[in-house]
Amino acid sequence: MTDPASYRPAPGAIPTEPGVYRFRDASGRVIYVGKARNLRSRLSSYFAALDGLHPRTRSMVTSASSVDWVVVRTEVEALSLEYSWIKEHDPRFNVKYRDDKSYPYLAVTVSDEYPRAAVVREAKRKGSRYFGPYAHAWAIRETLDQLVRVFPVRTCRDGVFRRAAQVGRPCLLGYIDKCSAPCVDRVTPEDYRTLVDDLCTFLDGNTDSFIRGVEQRMRSAADAQDYEEAARLRDRWQALSRALERNTVVFDDATDADVIGVFEDDLQMAVQVFHVREGRIVGERGFVLEKAEDLTRGGYVERAVQRIYSDADVVRPPREVLTSVAVDDPSTVAEWLTGLRGAKVAVRIPQRGDKRALMSTAVENAQNVLRLHTARRVGDLTTRSLALQELQDALGLSEPPLRIECIDVSTLQGQDTVASLVVFEDGLPRKSDYRSYVIRTPGADDLASVAEVVRRRFGRASAVERPESDSEATETGSPTRFAYPPSLLVIDGGAPQVRAAQDELMATGVGDLMVIGLAKRLEEVWLPGDEDPVILPRTSEALYLLQRIRDEAHRRAIGHHRQRRGRRSTASVLDDVPGLGKTRATALRRHFGSVRAMRAASIEQLQEAPGIGPSLAAAIHAALHAGEADGHAG
Repeated sequence: MTDPASYRPAPGAIPTEPGVYRFRDASGRVIYVGKARNLRSRLSSYFAALDGLHPRTRSMVTSASSVDWVVVRTEVEALSLEYSWIKEHDPRFNVKYRDDKSYPYLAVTVSDEYPRAAVVREAKRKGSRYFGPYAHAWAIRETLDQLVRVFPVRTCRDGVFRRAAQVGRPCLLGYIDKCSAPCVDRVTPEDYRTLVDDLCTFLDGNTDSFIRGVEQRMRSAADAQDYEEAARLRDRWQALSRALERNTVVFDDATDADVIGVFEDDLQMAVQVFHVREGRIVGERGFVLEKAEDLTRGGYVERAVQRIYSDADVVRPPREVLTSVAVDDPSTVAEWLTGLRGAKVAVRIPQRGDKRALMSTAVENAQNVLRLHTARRVGDLTTRSLALQELQDALGLSEPPLRIECIDVSTLQGQDTVASLVVFEDGLPRKSDYRSYVIRTPGADDLASVAEVVRRRFGRASAVERPESDSEATETGSPTRFAYPPSLLVIDGGAPQVRAAQDELMATGVGDLMVIGLAKRLEEVWLPGDEDPVILPRTSEALYLLQRIRDEAHRRAIGHHRQRRGRRSTASVLDDVPGLGKTRATALRRHFGSVRAMRAASIEQLQEAPGIGPSLAAAIHAALHAGEADGHAG
């Protein structure tokens, strides 16, 4: 660990202009890249007291050995240079992109004498125009198959083209009219260039004029009784229509926008992009970025925008960039995109209408991207094994923690306090061993509640327990036993909760069990007796596994607490009504469904419930409205 003071630049040596800075480790590798409006102010913040830094920032500055910077003229230049350096150096403390696979594009080699149209994955070549990206290669191949019937440009490789020119005979596509066969001079260079330009214009989204023109010529040929030409034009019109069917119509106007929806959890943000040109979705993509930096939500969205438009020759910024979450500095981002496009670009959040509706779809798709990404990580045996190995190394365990149990407490102002205990084996949930606890200790706070659950879980011989009525229930409700004690016990909380659990484990004679706490705010891992937490890398599989376990425990605890609170809210109102026993109260709840519906009912309507007579209905009505009467009396 490096002391940041050992490489801190003199404050007066740092300029106050905008710029981009790089932190390097002892071997000179770049480990973090950032930008700033004021370099002096931003860099000075990294050399404050370590206790006041965010854990991720603290880990970065103690891993670095030097810092350097470059001054630029504007914040827009800083934004551009920052991303260029991130791509070049791939720093380990910057955002990591997951599932950002090479999406298929439709490329047209416009710089060639006889340009070729092809489906490609790597959109890098200068002198080519790229359209997309598309989610599936088969979709663009089918679209291209329809388009070459109308715009018969060549799709063959250069070797095939040269060989056909040498033998003076076109390939099969030339014989079936899916290529104009420039290899054997069936078309002049000028006419072929017109075909290529028309194809590019069509792919750019200017589709209506082509369809209207073909349809008009088809009708004119039919009126002139040139039925062979009319049939040929009809086939072209149908091919264009089928190609357009693959691009969903989303707006009636000529909207030119990219719709960027995001969905996130504590460790990752999923991004879904719809590229809309001339009111149609002409491409889409989805990817996941790891939250490896100390950024706001808007900061991570800015990172996503940088990634999407990193190569403006491939994805050219449209007139509007619509985001579901506002970027931190929309004016700077808009100015940067305007420079890439060569015309004004607006960056905003859609508020109403069709654009807002499409944004909701993008956010929903982003949620699906994150869900699929999570499922792949969970289902990958190699990834799970890596997570367990990382946990073993970080915690100094003698072997990987194959069974992990986690405790979470849920309460509302000290009422209906409950707790959950979830179990993961080999990195996967074992729901048959889940437990829910009703806290019995009167007035128990969070620490006392943790201690009670530990005592009830581990207080019996051999750490084996049976569920007790409905206060300790499994996920399935079956009275199964725990198979064996865990290798690791996780508490949702920080150092105080860990101490409470450790003390109770010692009291029950289970002192050899490793217990840790996971503090949600900063994702810190606390060990008993340690003054400082263990900071796992934000991109580590170990932290991701701990987060999943903690979130599962939180989900179960919250669900149990809401269930208990719902029962109490109904029971407390009806418990003191004279003559209303358990059977009639149950019938009343079933008939109305909720206390709110009971309160809205008249005395006559209350009598419609089974077993409720006039006098009892009046007593129930009075009990339900007692608070209102007291309020009026006052």
